[in-house]
Amino acid sequence: MDKEFTYPEPANLGADRIGEKMVVNLGPNHPATHGVLRLKLELDGDLVTRCDPMVGYLHRGQEKLAENMTYNQFIPFTDRLDYLAPLCNNIAYCLCAEKLAGIDATPRCKALRVICCELSRIASHLIGIAAYGMDAGSWTVFMYCYTQREKLYTLFEQLTGARLTTSFARVGGMRRDIPEGWLGNVNAFCNQFLPALDEIDALITRNKIFMDRTVGIGVISPETAMQWGLTGANLRGSGVSSDLRKDVPYLGYEDYDFDVAIGVHGDCYDRWLVRIEEMRQSVRIVRQAIEKMPDGPIDVENPRIAPPEKTKVLKNMENLINNFILTTEGPDIPAGEAYFEAENPKGALGFFIISNGGGVPYRVKIRAPSFVSLCAMQELIPGHHISDVPIILGSMDFVLGECDR
Repeated sequence: MDKEFTYPEPANLGADRIGEKMVVNLGPNHPATHGVLRLKLELDGDLVTRCDPMVGYLHRGQEKLAENMTYNQFIPFTDRLDYLAPLCNNIAYCLCAEKLAGIDATPRCKALRVICCELSRIASHLIGIAAYGMDAGSWTVFMYCYTQREKLYTLFEQLTGARLTTSFARVGGMRRDIPEGWLGNVNAFCNQFLPALDEIDALITRNKIFMDRTVGIGVISPETAMQWGLTGANLRGSGVSSDLRKDVPYLGYEDYDFDVAIGVHGDCYDRWLVRIEEMRQSVRIVRQAIEKMPDGPIDVENPRIAPPEKTKVLKNMENLINNFILTTEGPDIPAGEAYFEAENPKGALGFFIISNGGGVPYRVKIRAPSFVSLCAMQELIPGHHISDVPIILGSMDFVLGECDR
């Protein structure tokens, strides 16, 4: 007769194994890592006791590439940094080169750049909260956000001719002026976007499941955030009022009326709220820029920096030669060095350029906010359950293109 099976007492189930730790690799090919990121996690049960972020899988040597081409030739490569907000990257790089050259963009160019930056901020945040919501189990938010993002990409295509890799800015101006009717299309988008954003906000912000997964998770104190060098929404979510558009205004941001969204508790939930509010403020800025859009040229009137108009190139030999020299040798940037930071959707994107004179930079260094955000994971993730890791990653809204460069 078979002996009846009885379960052992719980205290005897692997009592000698309690406290053993296991190392697990999350990524580099995993949907929760939002790119080719590898996290080396040390687990005690399902509790993370250590996290080592491993980056570099998307390294392309962009900083070295910049030293072997003219300033304007490198602009398409800036599209591939934060490829969710390429216009912001284009403009930040050009602003650094213009600072080095000692030139100031025209009022019309500044207003257009502000519109481009804020629309890119909205597009980037839409993708960020869409992926974040899906990490938390909300597929509907993902579809709502991508519907609005598609409308923005249509606007980008109308302006630049491309949806994603825009390469639109130029040192001293933009590739072309605003097409007819485009500002009206932007205004129409803003009018329908705010009600759609309110719907997205109402759909998930007070959802109990979403709040259970985000409130009190991934808390970053103001002191810790500043010690790690966090910027952008990740820093403001911790209650630190830091926004380069307010603190160190550029492109005439000091003339625009907008509020800086700031969190209170520094958790994943606050970082969500900050990005939702930032999109509303971006709409405010865009509307003001459209209302006060000045007339005048889009490029600076400097033959050593900006090429002549196409009609003049076709009719005048001197303009043809000037255009040829600028295209092949690049803008004439004096010797020196300059650093410029812009308030990008992912945080403060900085460019440091050293010039020996001429159209090709001697050295270029990129300060990528996503790299800083990922470095902080080694302090942010330990102490949480492994199921919290995708939520924390989603709340930090990073992109590997600019991290690995």
